[in-house]
This record gives sequence, structure tokens and C-alpha cells, in this order.
Amino acid sequence: MKNTKVNIQDLTKMSICVALLCISSYIYIPLPFTPAGVTAQTIMINLIALILTPRQAFSTVGVYIMIGLIGIPVFGGGTSGIGKLLSPTGGFYFGFLFAALIISLLKGRNNDIKRYILITIFVGMPIIYFMGTVFMCYFNQMTVEAALFAAVVPFLIGDTIKSVIASFLGTKLNNVLRRNL
Repeated sequence: MKNTKVNIQDLTKMSICVALLCISSYIYIPLPFTPAGVTAQTIMINLIALILTPRQAFSTVGVYIMIGLIGIPVFGGGTSGIGKLLSPTGGFYFGFLFAALIISLLKGRNNDIKRYILITIFVGMPIIYFMGTVFMCYFNQMTVEAALFAAVVPFLIGDTIKSVIASFLGTKLNNVLRRNL
């Protein structure tokens, strides 16, 4: 069996990422025309994926989801619980989990901002949008078209900007982490 030891530096990075992801959910702007609101979570998901290994990114987002699942109010707007995960907006949280993993797998070893931007926008965000749309369709009994207008269209511009910001921060943080760790 492969040794999967995690060192203190990795645990510290992951813990800080969980804390920042929890905090980012409180930056919340409700939208009157959709059950989903604008949060800073997507910037943190992208950043987590860009600075952590795939296993670390998946585990970090998984811990965040578990914290919310047990009732600590860390989901968008200070919500929590199984009811939030099994709701029209619950798909976004599952999308976060898989987007973090896939972005981290595809980011490569070079600290390349162009690659980061392309992966976060054209791979990560579609994963999050897909899961969000599926849950919107199922839990709100919406058509795919209606769910896309509720779960995707209002967020395209903002999430693109957040992906660029996360990519910029990811390259800077990776440079600092590589020099100091």
C-alpha cells in the first residue's frame, strides 16, 4: 500500500483553505430571480485547486462539505445541513468537489496563468454549472432551459472574472509556496 503521509505544512495549507472557503460563503448576494446567490466560493474553489495537489484539493472541499453537513453554517449565506445539499442549490457543492479535483489534475506542473485561466473557465466552471443545473432541474422540476437561466446565465460574467482573479492569485501563491516550503 502506498504511503499517504501528510505533513504538517500540507495540513496547514489545507486547513487555511477550508477556513477561507467557509469565510467565502458569507460573501453572499441573493438574487431575486434564482435560488442561487452570488458568493466568493467559486474564487476559493479555483484557488484551492490551483495551489493544492488533486488529493489535497478534493479532501479540502470534502471537509468543507462535511462541516456544512453536520450543521455548521458554512454554506452560501450561512446555511448548513443535509437539506441544503439536497436542494436546488446543492448541486453546486458537489460541483465544487469535482471541479477542484479536475482543475488540480489538469493544471500541470508549470505555473502558467494562461493555462490556469483556460482550465478554470472552460473545465472547472462547466463542472460546477452542470451539477448546479442538474439539481435545479430535479428539485425545482424545471426544464433544462429554465435551469440554465437560473443556474448558469446570471453567473457567467462574474465567474469568469473570479476565475481570472483566482488564476492570478494561484500563480503568485504557487511562486511563494515553492520558494518557502
